[in-house]
Amino acid sequence: MERRKLVAGNWKMHGVSADLAEITSISLAAETADIDMALCVPATLIERAVRAAPGFSIGGQDVHGSEKGAHTGCISAAMLLDAGARLTIVGHSERREAQGESDGDVKAKAEAALAAGLSVILCVGESDSVRESGKAVETVTAQLDSSLPGGISDASRFSVAYEPIWAIGTGKVPSTSDIDEMHAALRGRLVAAFGEAGNNVRILYGGSVKASNATEIFGVPDVDGALVGGASLKAADFLPIVDAASGSINR
Repeated sequence: MERRKLVAGNWKMHGVSADLAEITSISLAAETADIDMALCVPATLIERAVRAAPGFSIGGQDVHGSEKGAHTGCISAAMLLDAGARLTIVGHSERREAQGESDGDVKAKAEAALAAGLSVILCVGESDSVRESGKAVETVTAQLDSSLPGGISDASRFSVAYEPIWAIGTGKVPSTSDIDEMHAALRGRLVAAFGEAGNNVRILYGGSVKASNATEIFGVPDVDGALVGGASLKAADFLPIVDAASGSINR
């Protein structure tokens, strides 16, 4: 089974009503694209984004591991679905580091989202010091092992995003051989965990992806798309990355 490419944008703490026109512009490209596209926007914008881009995949950037309860300021999977979201990110390094999320927290969030019917992008990645120590693959695969949700019944609803922390928003990008090594290792862990179904899980690359490097990145084996940060905020920056992913299919 050939894995369909996915290019998803993570708007992080950006996005107000004035930015809905960009979401509409991006969504129009999805009507003719031969890959999957999505935008994960702030929770305050989800419902309006869904109205601004009918039929387009809008997602959240986080979800709580519980169905409901006394969790002030948090958002449940049911709430995301009610707002019109189709997917959510879990385990982004900015939440792991700034909010102290553990692998166990990330696993619970992924399981809650999948059980509710959301698709999930689970993020893993290493720091600069870990990369320099030569333990990047060891560290990231262990992180994945401990964050993985239980058995996946539909691999099309679950993706892993490898985002080296030191590359996020810095302009730095690992070499293609480093990306190749990491994605191959992650594929091995997915197969070990899920059997043949692990070959159907998409592995995205994230970390300073932009139009100028997207074609090279998408040419790496086992790179099934991208999780894009700053370059997803404007259609003019995001759509060339989508085009590069589309162009990689037939190469």
